[in-house]
Amino acid sequence: MKRISLFLAFLAVMSLGLKAQPKQQKQQKQKYDVAAYLYPAYAADDPRLRPFWPMGFGEWETVMNMQQRNPGHYWNRHPLWGYVNEADPAVMEMEIDQAADHGVNVFIFDWYWFDSRPFMETTLTNGFLKARNRDRMQFYLMWANHNVENYWDTRISKYGSENIIWRGGVDREEFERLCKRNIELFFKQPNYYKIDGKPVFMIYEVTTFIEGIGGVENAIDALKWFRKEVKKAGFPDLELQFTMWNSQFNYSGVDEAKAKNASPREEFIKKLGFNSMSHYQFCHFINVDDDYQKVLDQAYVEWEKLEKEFTSTPYYPHISIGWDNSPRTGQSAVIRDNTPERFEGALRKAKAYVDARPNLHPLITINSWNEWTETSYLQPDDVYGYGYLDAVKKVFVDE
Repeated sequence: MKRISLFLAFLAVMSLGLKAQPKQQKQQKQKYDVAAYLYPAYAADDPRLRPFWPMGFGEWETVMNMQQRNPGHYWNRHPLWGYVNEADPAVMEMEIDQAADHGVNVFIFDWYWFDSRPFMETTLTNGFLKARNRDRMQFYLMWANHNVENYWDTRISKYGSENIIWRGGVDREEFERLCKRNIELFFKQPNYYKIDGKPVFMIYEVTTFIEGIGGVENAIDALKWFRKEVKKAGFPDLELQFTMWNSQFNYSGVDEAKAKNASPREEFIKKLGFNSMSHYQFCHFINVDDDYQKVLDQAYVEWEKLEKEFTSTPYYPHISIGWDNSPRTGQSAVIRDNTPERFEGALRKAKAYVDARPNLHPLITINSWNEWTETSYLQPDDVYGYGYLDAVKKVFVDE
């Protein structure tokens, strides 16, 4: 109880200090849309988080008690901003200013919908959308429609991930309900991110979507309906974004005849109605238990391969800062030597990729703003300080 009281007192001080001196700055003008995924689990006002993190401030609990669960473990990081409540608009105002000042001008919110209602949404609705300086940032949604298993709750995660708490798939009725809500609540926000006037919506697990909706043809029909609804709401169209995992993704449960080793032909993605794609994390398509530079070199090869394979579906280059899932699991594959200097070099590669393709919208995705439990975050810590944020600033603001 003492720890919780100290934490809440810290948040109160943070909130008062930040609200007392609002920072008025003009929107940073830049040529590139640098978009960082934002994981919304660091919230103190969402009762639906309590079953996983009972102390009451979201997955910060997993970060804070790492050493208690694994005494002497090498992973012992701490955020320089403290264990802040990102659903507090005052905290989010500070984060928006820091992001925009350093060249990050888009947040891609991991957005969840389980058990017929939104989950972990207060960081967006109570924090970001109520921040007074929200116009400095744009945002869009990545529907994180994966199944929820034991991994969030460190008390039981050691028993394996066979226990499915919520399934990420939805039926047609549920899909229509969540789409209509997103159009009204989010797409119509003035700072919702658009490409050529089209609101961007990303789907994390396409196979899970297809399985939940009842097969490929049903998925095609549902996404056509979604596009029509977006147009009815006054937008020119929908920019539907595909989360690429690897160049050999699994059709199992979708088309058994093509199961595990089928190549994701562009015709399949186009048939579903996707307009563009990017990655979410290097670990989805690279063996990340390696040196960072070797991982980056493989990523650059993948970019070129995707461009050749998907000739009419734009790929937006992606950079992950790192990977180490130890806070959740106690042991993990680890990207090594992922220094801010090497990250800066990766950003320059992404920038050069965009520069070499003048017809490509200048979007670059980064994992992530705050994935602390996966050790891939821009936020400052006690290891590299502001090093990763400063790297973004050097590449996209200072030059």
